[in-house]
Amino acid sequence: MNGDFSILFLGTGTSTGVPLIGCGCEVCRSHDPRDERLRSSALVTLGGRTFLLDAGPDFRAQCLRRRVSRIDAVFITHAHADHLFGFDDIRRFNTMQGNAVIPCYAGPDTIAGMHRVFPYITQRRNALGLYRPLIDFISVTAPFEALGARLTPLPVIHGSIETNGLRIDFQGRSLAYLPDVHEIPASTLDLMRGLDLLVLNMLRPRPHPTHLTLGRALVYAARLAPRRTLLTHLSHDYTHAQLLPHLPPTVLPAYDGLSLTL
Repeated sequence: MNGDFSILFLGTGTSTGVPLIGCGCEVCRSHDPRDERLRSSALVTLGGRTFLLDAGPDFRAQCLRRRVSRIDAVFITHAHADHLFGFDDIRRFNTMQGNAVIPCYAGPDTIAGMHRVFPYITQRRNALGLYRPLIDFISVTAPFEALGARLTPLPVIHGSIETNGLRIDFQGRSLAYLPDVHEIPASTLDLMRGLDLLVLNMLRPRPHPTHLTLGRALVYAARLAPRRTLLTHLSHDYTHAQLLPHLPPTVLPAYDGLSLTL
């Protein structure tokens, strides 16, 4: 099997995206392409096969921008709009892949939320000629195998709900992706030891009830001590360049279009 293991950031912004509608701040007016942040999503390549992490409302534009032509599996962290509302566009990948059914992994509460938002996905294939995603919904609460990798759901606290990050171990390398988190329980931290790459939410420097601040994200990064940490789900509080001096050498802000091989 091809040993390629890489991550492509399709979007690194918070739920509003950056620039914000109607905002004239320095960040929203920036001409640095690293400061244009679509809603958070990533595409992980595992030996030539692709695993999509979340499908927010910018998903179609992200696929066009990054020339995404194949998706073999999907993981949805939680059923909030900024991580889910582009899911219908999976249907195009079904078509390109010979009407292959694509597995979608998520926690049970997330799958229940997806069924509420997209009830037509579970209808019969010939229902009124409906063009819809062909999905095999698979509820996961424990480590599982997919695309030749071992995947471990990472339960975290996101405001009043529990959501899931995901750890991916593939051919001796590992990454963890946690785009929406306010607190990581000790039991989850135990599942995140020995990472090559940690991708972690960092909304802004000021406290927020559902997301990590810069300071708390750096505390988690220091405690877990991965080889590298990339920050995602960023607001318009910093430009990319302004954020860099606040970070230790092993931590960097991610940006849309960043591709990294583990």
